[in-house]
Amino acid sequence: MTSETAPTDVHARTLRQTLADGWLLVLLRGLVAILFGILTFAWPGITLMVLVLICGGLALTDGIFAVFGATSRSLGSWRTWWAILSGVAGIAAGLITFLWPGLTALVLLLYIGVWAIAHGVLDIIGAIQLRKEINNEWLLAAGGLLSILFGLVVLLSPGSALVALIFVIGGYAIASGILLIVLALRLRSFRGPTKVSAGKASYG
Repeated sequence: MTSETAPTDVHARTLRQTLADGWLLVLLRGLVAILFGILTFAWPGITLMVLVLICGGLALTDGIFAVFGATSRSLGSWRTWWAILSGVAGIAAGLITFLWPGLTALVLLLYIGVWAIAHGVLDIIGAIQLRKEINNEWLLAAGGLLSILFGLVVLLSPGSALVALIFVIGGYAIASGILLIVLALRLRSFRGPTKVSAGKASYG
């Protein structure tokens, strides 16, 4: 290892270890998302406001887990700034949903749509940043694209029928949860001694 490549390798190992250490929180994010999705489909007689509150709860919970996961190792936390910002955006969206009861369900739904797009963009940025350091970064990018599509649907069709919104929100939550669980299992397989092949880690 030359003196020119040593700093890069150290930074890559630190970032990979940061992500691997946070695999359980990523898993929890996935499980919570699936739970919210199932709740959305299973709740009989759900109203638009309740549906929006479910979205707010998902954003808040996901944001908290994302921030804790991104800062699991202080040495590498600054290199996961995209995950921290995504988590902060989720926390903000969730708090707005619960702390401003005077807002209409439609306005709150628009906030959720904006959060979803911001969340997706940051996830894609994270995937691009990680493409030279890990395999299977496409899982993160796929989740980001899914989030952007969800946000666009909400923003462009906020007045959709309740049944349509249930399918959109519930389907998004379950699909994103599955992607997060798969990503978490990939991250878990990387815990322990660093395995580097041609400068890129493999998650299974």
